[in-house]
Amino acid sequence: MERVNRKRSKVIGVLILSGKMEIPDSEIELTAIRAQGNGGQNVNKTSTAIHLRFDIKASSLPDYYKERLMAFNHHSITPDGWVVIKAQESRSQEQNREAALARLSNLITQAMVVEKPRRATKPTRGSKIRRVESKVRKGATKALRGKVR
Repeated sequence: MERVNRKRSKVIGVLILSGKMEIPDSEIELTAIRAQGNGGQNVNKTSTAIHLRFDIKASSLPDYYKERLMAFNHHSITPDGWVVIKAQESRSQEQNREAALARLSNLITQAMVVEKPRRATKPTRGSKIRRVESKVRKGATKALRGKVR
């Protein structure tokens, strides 16, 4: 069984989402873990991957943001309301930390985008006439392709 070396990491400051929205570092739980995959001997002795956990319900985000995030259908959000992100693209722990925080920021901003409701439209009278005329023209062309008698 493989032993996993877990160290607590500190983030300096806050994660800024917009001019008014920011998440303090105390609400984001970052853990350094050993990365999987290629990397040679270095992968066996250093903890370069970052495991980010963010509790939506206990965060300082406004209630509207929390509701939108909980309703957002994304694989990183658990049914309990935790955002779990694992970043291991880089061999550097610092770059993985930045990547994880960027993914969290993108996830929150994606959840806040409100799509315009679709308005049902009807085809215009002219477009209906043009459609029927083109069907008649194509039908006449195909009728000429028949056997000659």
